Amino acid sequence: MIKVIASDLDGTLFGSESKIAPETLAAVKRACEAGIRFIITTGRNFRGVMKELEDADLTCDYILCSGAEVRNSRQEIVSQVPISMEQCREVYEVLQKYPVSVIFGTDEYDYQIGTYEEVEKQTVSRLNSYFSEIGISELQKAQMFGERMDTTKVVKNFQELNDTGVPVYKLFLFSDDREMLAEIDKELAKQKQIAVSSSFPTNLEITDVRAQKGPVLKEYIESLGYQMEEVMTFGDSRNDESMLSMDFGATIAMANADEELKKAAKYITKSNVELGVAYVIEELLKQF
Repeated sequence: MIKVIASDLDGTLFGSESKIAPETLAAVKRACEAGIRFIITTGRNFRGVMKELEDADLTCDYILCSGAEVRNSRQEIVSQVPISMEQCREVYEVLQKYPVSVIFGTDEYDYQIGTYEEVEKQTVSRLNSYFSEIGISELQKAQMFGERMDTTKVVKNFQELNDTGVPVYKLFLFSDDREMLAEIDKELAKQKQIAVSSSFPTNLEITDVRAQKGPVLKEYIESLGYQMEEVMTFGDSRNDESMLSMDFGATIAMANADEELKKAAKYITKSNVELGVAYVIEELLKQF
């Protein structure tokens, strides 16, 4: 019997507007009331997740930054697996050969190297790749642009980042040049201490090799006394692959998921905009 549900956010639990639909939230809460433990597994950091779920009134556990941080249902940090600064430096030296925007993700803020004006330009460009229907000038005035800049700290160089002493959980790369990203992916594969994945076709996400959703989820649920066969997982992108390819009780890819991910999962549900997670939960609750 399923006793734990672990779900990705973007493209999975979240619908078309990157928000959790009322129907999905209601289904999740009904599952919790039935005694099922709910775990959010996401590439976002804790601050970013809390901003999106601030009105949800949802009690759950969190696997954050693709596995680099775990928090329990009281929002207390259970484990952390940052990338060592030595490894960050090695990766950054590789990335300097390419025209990419690099973000160093931490528990609270994102750090970017350069001038404030350069970071503003990179932020607008990144938002424009997701919201191409909005003009550049309008994006600069948009609330989401201001929010991104408010959660970003600008440093002059890598040494200044190192001197902050803040643990780096993840490096993000964004580019519309998918061939270049594939080349970077291939080059970074030589570094065995890191894992490279993605949430979208236009990004790469780099973590410590131990910070991957599947293995971290397994370790966490077993520490709570659950077995793998009691866990149901949902995902849609490459950074969910470890979670959907492992032998959990039910691994479910969204209809909007990458084709390779669909092959790795045991089942496929409706898309995120069709409330695929809510659909499966409602079917599961019929067994209770």
